[in-house]
Amino acid sequence: MTKFSRLLAAIIAASAVTFASGTGFAFPIAAPGTDGLKVIVSSTSDIIATYQGNSAAFSNDLLLDSPANGLGIIFNNHTSPVGSTKNLGSFTVGTELVFRLHVNDTGNDFFTGPAERNPDLHTHARVQEDWLPNESLVSFEDLLNGPFDFNDLSFSFTNVRTSAPSVPEPGSLALVAFGLIGLATFGALRQRRLS
Repeated sequence: MTKFSRLLAAIIAASAVTFASGTGFAFPIAAPGTDGLKVIVSSTSDIIATYQGNSAAFSNDLLLDSPANGLGIIFNNHTSPVGSTKNLGSFTVGTELVFRLHVNDTGNDFFTGPAERNPDLHTHARVQEDWLPNESLVSFEDLLNGPFDFNDLSFSFTNVRTSAPSVPEPGSLALVAFGLIGLATFGALRQRRLS
């Protein structure tokens, strides 16, 4: 294989990875509709964060803002190698983890969760639960007032869920329906006895 053929093959492979992600970027970005969700601890096991990538011009630091645990910078989007990991430790199940993106170039800070946490009152993070089995994906926007493409720092981590309401499983719905039917039947029988 010639040098040109190898180069061409590498370009084609990189393009395939970029467009296979569905975002036009060579790294994952959390799905639309997951903006503003909270990150909730779902297990007593250690939470392991993995840096997934970015396409930002600005230098951004990722920190765990709350609960404070003294970790300092978890990842920097320009200096952390893609695939690098950091053990965040363990937390009580149900604890909200608030991550902060500090934009070194502008001094702005943006947070996971609701829009009112951010200086422009917009959501600046998407949180996609179960992006991979037992792994959630967070993607940040680092510009005040958008453009909200959430491609400025992506990381994934284990043992968390989002604040999105869960949809009951069909079996759970059937149990609720049977319970309601039972209550209605009991009420009708009681009414007959009283009359």
